[in-house]
Amino acid sequence: MFMRELFKFSLVGLIIVGFLGLNGCAGYPDRVETVKQARDVTIVTSFYPLYIMTLNITKEIPGVNVINLGSPQTGCLHDYQLTPGDMKALEKARILVVNGAGMEPYLDIVHQRRPDLPVIDASQQIRLLKNMDGSEENPHVSVSITGAIQQVKNIGEQLQALDPQFREQYKANTAQYVQSLEALRQKMQQDLEPLPNRNIVTFHQAFTYFAEEFGFEIVAVVEQEAGVEPSATELADTIKLVQNYRVKALFGEPQYSTKVLDAIARETGAKVYVLDPVVTGPNEPDAYIRIMEKNLQVLQEALQ
Repeated sequence: MFMRELFKFSLVGLIIVGFLGLNGCAGYPDRVETVKQARDVTIVTSFYPLYIMTLNITKEIPGVNVINLGSPQTGCLHDYQLTPGDMKALEKARILVVNGAGMEPYLDIVHQRRPDLPVIDASQQIRLLKNMDGSEENPHVSVSITGAIQQVKNIGEQLQALDPQFREQYKANTAQYVQSLEALRQKMQQDLEPLPNRNIVTFHQAFTYFAEEFGFEIVAVVEQEAGVEPSATELADTIKLVQNYRVKALFGEPQYSTKVLDAIARETGAKVYVLDPVVTGPNEPDAYIRIMEKNLQVLQEALQ
């Protein structure tokens, strides 16, 4: 009797130990997976177009979180000042992606606060154009699709170097997005080439690279700096240029009022349209392409 009870007790013990052992072996991969999921590569971007580019380049790469400074409505950064929320985001950043070319006036502050933070300059190796008045280099590289393609390549290459664990996935994502942008550029070139009217007036300096790429002549810029309305003399000069060059289309931007353009239109008979320089928009990977496709439709309507 005693021996039977002892045997039953020993058998139960062996079963319990075996069960715990199996759970222990099964649990080990779970702990490894937890470590993998804890990988945190926070990439902060300074400017909306770079945010969209980086979303595409980092697609489905584990542990990568992309944050853009400011709100989606921030627009151009010429006079932008960092907010407390921006500083919190930069404290968490592992990598900062900037437009460069003078777009970000606050970079010295970032370097002082985070001297160890790797910074990707997306405008490296891009030929910079001057503003119309020749005063400074124009930073709106991404409004040209060719410029955007080079920025995507710059970001992709540097992310491969900074996060080599997923080098091949960064490389593949970069190539895929570049291919989509090249197809967009080809379509826009084909559809814009036949347009007979090439003289345009833009709201501010954002379309310098775009005009060069697609063969448009910007005869006047209404506001040399966004948000600073022209003087009465400057407005009169613009009206003369519109009349002399027989400009048919004045292009505002969705981020700003068209009040000044409307005044020029009343004096000249030109029509006001809206072109988007893709400095604001939804947090969606295909946003740049969709906005540019809309710009194509606007140009075709305005310049036929």
